[in-house]
Amino acid sequence: MDNLLLDNPQPAAPIAPDSATRDFYVAALSRLDEAKIPYVVGGGYAMAHYTGIARNTKDLDIFIKPSDCKRTLETMEKAGYRTEYFYKFWIAKALCGESFIDILYNSGNGLCPVDDDWIRHAPQFEVHGYATRLCPPEEQLYSKAFVMDRDRFDGTDVNHIIFAQGKTMDWKRLLRRFKTHERVLMAHLLLFGYAYPSERGRVPEWVMGELQKAIDKETPRPERICFGTNMSQKGYGVPIREWGFKDGRLKPYGPLTEHEVGQLPEP
Repeated sequence: MDNLLLDNPQPAAPIAPDSATRDFYVAALSRLDEAKIPYVVGGGYAMAHYTGIARNTKDLDIFIKPSDCKRTLETMEKAGYRTEYFYKFWIAKALCGESFIDILYNSGNGLCPVDDDWIRHAPQFEVHGYATRLCPPEEQLYSKAFVMDRDRFDGTDVNHIIFAQGKTMDWKRLLRRFKTHERVLMAHLLLFGYAYPSERGRVPEWVMGELQKAIDKETPRPERICFGTNMSQKGYGVPIREWGFKDGRLKPYGPLTEHEVGQLPEP
């Protein structure tokens, strides 16, 4: 294979869904544009475009700002689609028959609310011939970095985003995203260097230096807090329930309330 292709993976598309599902996706996106609701397309469509790795995707993921959630669901309902909140602080759905669109405005740990930068830095993109916008690679990485549960680990996706986009990504913006969570990004970058030792140069040296400086400034925390729940909803139940650790997702340590955490599956 041509080394140039290996160094610069060519954009791809997910394995195409059936025609009815494609029509639903395009019609739903056009309704959002008509309503002037800003959104970006992420998920498998973004991964295929940025990494060149095509795979089956069971749905279409769109990201909107939290303030646009109610208006988005109303727009989908007026278009004749069923809607539901999956987790009210994080994700909703629009459904048409067996097909559905995930409408995301935050992450499962509450740390990654969609903001204007998701829209501002979104490149132009086509979904099944419909002109729209794609989640920026920086935010695509950010949205996946905390997904480290027993039944889902997105670290491989993170590695492939770095491989394909690391040389051109806005690392300063990414560092701002991970402020106070520098260890999570550092862990991914170390694993990338392990997975692809010949490609470590895709991460600028100064990025590792900035992360290490932030980590070196950390001070000990006397309280028994477990931030593992930010990465794995299911893996840290015993420390929370039996070992006396406070859940790092909960206020004042994290952004979520007990009610919101209670909506999630029992760890």
